[in-house]
Amino acid sequence: MRKIILTLFVAAMTMAINAQIETPAPSPFQKVEQKVGLTDVTLEYSRPSMKGRKIFGGLEDYGKVWRTGANANTKLTFSTDFMVDGKMLKKGTYALYTIPGEKSWDVMLYTDATNWGNPAKWDESKVAAKVTVDAIEMPMNVETFTITFDDLTNNSAVLGILWENVYVPFKFETPTDKMVSNSIEKIMAGPSANDMYAAAVYYLQADKDINQAQAWIDKAVEMTSDKPRFWYLRQQSLIHAKAGKTKSAIAAAKMSLKYAEEAGNAGYIKMNKASLKEWGAM
Repeated sequence: MRKIILTLFVAAMTMAINAQIETPAPSPFQKVEQKVGLTDVTLEYSRPSMKGRKIFGGLEDYGKVWRTGANANTKLTFSTDFMVDGKMLKKGTYALYTIPGEKSWDVMLYTDATNWGNPAKWDESKVAAKVTVDAIEMPMNVETFTITFDDLTNNSAVLGILWENVYVPFKFETPTDKMVSNSIEKIMAGPSANDMYAAAVYYLQADKDINQAQAWIDKAVEMTSDKPRFWYLRQQSLIHAKAGKTKSAIAAAKMSLKYAEEAGNAGYIKMNKASLKEWGAM
């Protein structure tokens, strides 16, 4: 009995030691997702509060790199390429760093977003963009560090950095007009060769209207006649064969074989030769 009681006591003590008390984070994490035109922008950061402290020129020194938040990097993720101060940047995730000043701030996007706070060694080659913006004095204090998406348009937004009595606007632009224009041009131009090819192959494999499949694959081959594609020609041969047009199937297979041999594609060479033999052409 004593042994059982001792075992239970040890187990209870172990559970008590391993238990973790959950308390609120001093600088709560926030994740904000914002659509800017056709670009998805995600902001992830931790939010310290003033708690009676002087922030800029006090807790955070003027002229020194600041993590722009608390804890891990403040991160911005863009789903498309975007522009800062006339410079085009690649889509992806960036760490947001700033250098606060009394009248203006330097705002920087850093390509390494895996640091906890500032990097152990600052690498200027990782600064993808750096702009100097005015620090705007506000008539009231913002107790908790805040980042907002302001002045939204189809092509741009302003990232608003607010804390204490300071507002710092950081503008970025998205290629919405270019993306929409490209989409319009593509749709107005009609289906591409790839669209025709994909539709034809689907109809062949799904045993749907073979005549429609033939019309699509013939159009795809025609649209790429300046640079023939052996895989297009291979599907054309199969579709024509299924449609009962052996003569044109053989012609397409021979062309596919020719270009497959030029490309050194052993798989298509073997498949075309097998089909030609099956159709009595070899």
